Amino acid sequence: MRNLLLAFFLLICSAMQSQELLQGQVIDIETTVPISFAKITYNNKTILSDWEGRFTLEIFHNKKPIVVTYKGYHDKKHYLSPDEKFLLIRMATNYTVKEELLSEDKSNGIIRKLVENRHKNQPEKAFKSFQYKNYESVLVSANPDSISSKIDTISKRNLFGQRRIKLDSVNYKFKKILKKQHIYQTEKVNQIQFDGKTTKETVIASRMAGFKKPIYEYLGLNLVSYSLYENQIEILENAMKNPLSNSGRRLYYYRIVDTVTVDKRQVYRVYFQPKKLTTNRLRGLVYVDTENYGIAKAFFRIYGVVNINATFNYTYLKDQKIWFPKRRSFNVVKGNNTKDLNILGGTIKFNSSLEGINQDASDRIFMKLESTPYDIEINKSTIIKHPQIKIDVPESGMSKPKEFWKTFQKDTLDIRRIQTYTSLDSLSEAEKIEHRLLLGRKIINGYFPINVVDVDLRSIIKYNNYEGFRLGLGGVTNTKLSDKYKIGGFVAYGFKDDKFKYGITPSYLIDKETNTWVSASYSDDLKEIGQIDFATESKRFKIYDPRPINISTFYNHKTFSTFIESKYFDKTETYFSFSRSEIQPLFDYTFKLNDDSYTNYNLSTFQFSLQWNPFSTYMQTPTGRLEIEKKYPKLSFQYTKSISSLLGSDFDFSKVDFRVAHEIPHLTGHTTSFILQGGFAFGEVPLTNLYSVAPNNLNKDSLLKRITFAGKNSFETMFFNEFFSSRYSSFQVRHTFNKISLANRINPLISVVTRMAIGSLDYPERHIGFAYKTLEKGYIESGVEANSIYKGLGLTFFFRYGPNGLPKFEDNLALKISYTLNLGF
Repeated sequence: MRNLLLAFFLLICSAMQSQELLQGQVIDIETTVPISFAKITYNNKTILSDWEGRFTLEIFHNKKPIVVTYKGYHDKKHYLSPDEKFLLIRMATNYTVKEELLSEDKSNGIIRKLVENRHKNQPEKAFKSFQYKNYESVLVSANPDSISSKIDTISKRNLFGQRRIKLDSVNYKFKKILKKQHIYQTEKVNQIQFDGKTTKETVIASRMAGFKKPIYEYLGLNLVSYSLYENQIEILENAMKNPLSNSGRRLYYYRIVDTVTVDKRQVYRVYFQPKKLTTNRLRGLVYVDTENYGIAKAFFRIYGVVNINATFNYTYLKDQKIWFPKRRSFNVVKGNNTKDLNILGGTIKFNSSLEGINQDASDRIFMKLESTPYDIEINKSTIIKHPQIKIDVPESGMSKPKEFWKTFQKDTLDIRRIQTYTSLDSLSEAEKIEHRLLLGRKIINGYFPINVVDVDLRSIIKYNNYEGFRLGLGGVTNTKLSDKYKIGGFVAYGFKDDKFKYGITPSYLIDKETNTWVSASYSDDLKEIGQIDFATESKRFKIYDPRPINISTFYNHKTFSTFIESKYFDKTETYFSFSRSEIQPLFDYTFKLNDDSYTNYNLSTFQFSLQWNPFSTYMQTPTGRLEIEKKYPKLSFQYTKSISSLLGSDFDFSKVDFRVAHEIPHLTGHTTSFILQGGFAFGEVPLTNLYSVAPNNLNKDSLLKRITFAGKNSFETMFFNEFFSSRYSSFQVRHTFNKISLANRINPLISVVTRMAIGSLDYPERHIGFAYKTLEKGYIESGVEANSIYKGLGLTFFFRYGPNGLPKFEDNLALKISYTLNLGF
């Protein structure tokens, strides 16, 4: 009996030793995206992978295979080797049975009812008003326990080929830092208000580690959507079709996993995945109330350049019978690639979530956003001040004492967080991070700050056919001198025409909140003839301005003007001016009016210009109003009136100009943009003030001789001074594809473009001594742009055709060089 018990005991021990737990994951072989709820069969037992494709198996080493099956994929059979610790199953799509991947009728019905009942469940539609406060934090960190403290050795050879052994202690130092503090963090407390029509955010408090004042642009970022009931959702500033919408239902498959309980209510747990697995990498789980079909919880995951995990939690309000947002969390880690993700001007590397082994310290970094509402008030009187402002950032919220933040410390701040503020504040001061960010903002607008003056980078050196090389110095005083006034000016010298040009513009700030400035100016300078300018158009910095390089027809103007600029009206920029100019055409031209001939003339003009961006989102900050979310269409209008005999003005005419710019982003990442523009000039209009419709081509006899730099929206095949109009309209359409990776660092951005224009000229007999054509028959050109092929350089190719096509085929072609400046800000 004793021997029998001993044998039985040994048998049990042997069995226990022969079995162990194996962890694994099922992924798509092409996209490396996890396959959720795949069937894994082993030893006559079947389990399902979770929604991340992960599973755990009890292994007996009995030489039986692991069989993985999933609709739409080929079955996968795997035999274990003795030393396998982690099993990665890569499954291939079975395109012959792809149609089997159909949503269950019940699953589709649940999502349909979710969409149909959103007017009852979405707070913005169900309530007359609501408001709540919200605490939000962003953390960039890594788990120090996941980083090896081993000091490695690196073998390198010096200039003479001798081998040297160098210690690599990066991981060790990184882990030591992370035990004390996080890499970066920022917090804010805001108030969300809804009055039945408008939703507004007011920032109550904000602080960013390393910065005395927050970066206002960051406060305007919408990293992840607040609502899951809209047709589109935003994740990391990218808009995409919401799977929980009517349009989304056409793009996704749905499957009921089971029924569970959330907040003591029964909910369906529904998994969704895209129909096109190779192009769309968003999938997730949604918990749908079985009674009112409201969203009780949701998980969204995106796999790609970075892996993004978004979690939405809701709480059930019994009195209102609605699920209300409770908490949002948002995690970003490195995806299945070697690319980097930029955050706040710094490059941060993220770790892969697939296998999780053999990774460097920098690959362990993650970014985490958490958002928690509190002090919720439903259907109470809510008054929103300045509803046209989407986000209001009062100055009082930028300098809250440390005691204010202690309210949130017990739940959200750990010892490492506190140390992060102290360490990064010191780091910011030492490395002048704030100064570098301020410098970046200035440079991208064309200025470089030196003490109390911002030097205008655009005025330093230029070139055109009339002045030759033009060297100059210009700038404007900044807030270090005064918040209330500024003085701008420039002086320049043209080596070819041997003349100085100069100007001065003093300005005074009337209203800080609306950026209202009143200014006066005097300038003695040159201007291109027939130029189309909108006074409210932002003039972004260009390292070069390509069009004037080949222009030789300018006029000199000595102009005194006074003007007011303001953002007083909702979503608008306005400009109003009066100016008097003495004009001298610098080419052979005479304007004949009645019995008088003019080679020089004076103009006294009033001008009103308006830029209206009705769908853009604006933020009010202590330094002024910012457009934080640029949406289309954008509308521009300008009216110019010259009055004869006013202060010696010679002519009486009017000009009306308009422009509509629209852009459509596609889910594929492509962009289609349109520009419709036109102008009408009537009355006694000299050639200098007519329209030349932005030509950008040299009148040379061979294609290679005409190679110059391409403009942004100019007609690349139209010769300079070829056409003039007193009324015109033009239309441009551009479709831009995703970047194409051809080789290392060669990633062109391809666009196809078509431009067309039509126009006419009143009183052509008034313009003497200057040859030109008119646009009654219309003008068409089409082409391909390959921008940013290598280090910003690119090529464009355009072809001119239609009624104004030229007899010689080569004359209709234009080959240009393009350059895109990336400042990295």
